[in-house]
Amino acid sequence: MKKFTICLFVLLAYQFGFSQLFVKTGSSVYVKNTVLFAKGNVELDGTSTLYLRNEAQLAQGTIGTSANKGTGNISIFQEGTSDNYEYNYWCSPVGNASITAGNENFDISMLNRPTTNISSTPAVTTGSYNGISVPLTIAKYWIWTFRSNANYTDWFQISDMSYTNPSSLKAGEGFSMKGTFGNDPLDAGEGTKNHDYPGAPLPPGFVDKQRYDFRGKPNDGNINIAVAPPVGTIIKSTLTGNPYPSAINLNYFLLENSGYTITNGVIGALDPTKKVIDGYAYFWDQDKNVNSHNIASYQGGYGTYAPNGTSLNSPGMYTKATFNTYNLDGSVNTSNVGQGLDYNRIFAPVGQGFMINGDVAAATNSAVMKNIYRVYVKEGSANGSDFGKTNISSNSLTNNSNWDDIPNVAGLDYTQFSRLPLPQIKIHTTMNNLYTKEIGMGFNPNATEGYDTAMDATSQDSFPTDFNFAVGTDGKDYVITTLPFGMDKRIPVNIKSTGLSTYKVKVDSFINFDATNTVYLYDNVTEQYHDIANSAYEFSLPEGIYTNRFEITFQNAVLSNPTNIKNNFIVVQNNKNQLLSISNPNSLDMKSVVLFDISGKQIFNKVNLGSKSVYEFSTQSLSDGVYLVKLTTTDNQTLTQKILVNK
Repeated sequence: MKKFTICLFVLLAYQFGFSQLFVKTGSSVYVKNTVLFAKGNVELDGTSTLYLRNEAQLAQGTIGTSANKGTGNISIFQEGTSDNYEYNYWCSPVGNASITAGNENFDISMLNRPTTNISSTPAVTTGSYNGISVPLTIAKYWIWTFRSNANYTDWFQISDMSYTNPSSLKAGEGFSMKGTFGNDPLDAGEGTKNHDYPGAPLPPGFVDKQRYDFRGKPNDGNINIAVAPPVGTIIKSTLTGNPYPSAINLNYFLLENSGYTITNGVIGALDPTKKVIDGYAYFWDQDKNVNSHNIASYQGGYGTYAPNGTSLNSPGMYTKATFNTYNLDGSVNTSNVGQGLDYNRIFAPVGQGFMINGDVAAATNSAVMKNIYRVYVKEGSANGSDFGKTNISSNSLTNNSNWDDIPNVAGLDYTQFSRLPLPQIKIHTTMNNLYTKEIGMGFNPNATEGYDTAMDATSQDSFPTDFNFAVGTDGKDYVITTLPFGMDKRIPVNIKSTGLSTYKVKVDSFINFDATNTVYLYDNVTEQYHDIANSAYEFSLPEGIYTNRFEITFQNAVLSNPTNIKNNFIVVQNNKNQLLSISNPNSLDMKSVVLFDISGKQIFNKVNLGSKSVYEFSTQSLSDGVYLVKLTTTDNQTLTQKILVNK
């Protein structure tokens, strides 16, 4: 493990085997504020306990199947950030402790309430809808998992949490769990854990939530996570998470399982035969001010994280959740209500759960979590590792420097990698004055203009009124797009409107990006550029789906092309002969001619047309109506003109 240190405070007696950690029965090991690394397996004999305190973590370097065993326990803390009405998504770092080697199932009896830095009281469950902080009482009704399914009705309730139950939670399976009512006044010898304001007093109104003590056999080694490819357009999702008692490099997990070859920390070519997931992760976020168990009152949604597809150790992009309300059947209501918080996601902390999607080209039915992904990173926004937050602004990874030394199983020197996030622009669209959708453009010279695995991410949520990027020609809605930057780029967006809908579009932030401070929303119908970098552009659209009508651009072509391109072309619709005729008297080199209907739907796209004096295209198959002709020359001058087809 790269540059690790061990600091042990021995309460009784412990022994190290060769490349192993062995703690004999009746003994305890106390590790504080550092990482404990075992190259081999961990054996906790009899009644022994390994305490991990004050952000201490356990990492292991074994390859393949876990050989951990023993009826002793590790004990590691994590804090929930929800009350008794909202969910956190979890993934347990421990399983049942037994003399049998290997990872085992998890159940609620392995959760405890800390009373001192070494003592805990086992949690109990209740059939009530409301959990309680003291004594720690967990409402088992709200414990669910999601196993390679697509619909709200496919959530599976873990009503019998016995680890012997065949339907119980396996290592690597995530689960939802609502928090508890009330606060726990005990700090268990660690003080208040506050990731948003590390080392500072709690801000006014901050409510500290429940601290959980996970006790059991530490998960280790390769952990298979069941996934399933889409069925047609229906995506199959799986709730998983970080299954270890240490943080993980989430980029590493997402990139390798989406088919990228990684050697000594360097990302190589994409191997489609190894592609199992689509390369991004979804994180549930929920408004914690809504105090109701009624699903129709929930306000929440999924934030999206896409790694930087050509850098294993640099942060990618996270777009905030768009909060929805829900119908009783779990479908999205039209009355969306707000937006989630910013999170830093390159490192997933202990206990963090998230959703992944199986890929259409999946060669196997399992993603694999590996020890090589494990790192020692303490929680906190400044460290790129957030579990969850209250409604407090977070620190950002904007410090212009490389990472500090990060102990890690892969043996990578993180001090050689920048901690700055992927250069990006975040755009906010407020729809019908009800809710705000965040989408993000990332800039990477190694990306392509089309879809790139683990760089472009679709939305986990679908909204009746929506605003997204279009990437390629697959017709999907993307909340994250990554491409090489160029001032001449024109990035299409897809817009959905239910009824007559209003939109306010504005750049929210430029992050680690200073190539330009100009951003426009271009309308192919009105042929107007709207500055969205300095103010919001507000407009309305009737019901419909608008593709290719609007584009994000970085320069106003009207201002940047003083020569009027209209003087170089004559566009005529000859309805008698049912022909679109374009005269090119100056023999300019034509890059493309694209025809749209009035909603922005592309009718045809003719490319590489050369420098003819006249171009003609049949309009015989078109219905009567107004259409848009967009001409683009090889030097990227554009002309958009309306035509009327009337047979």
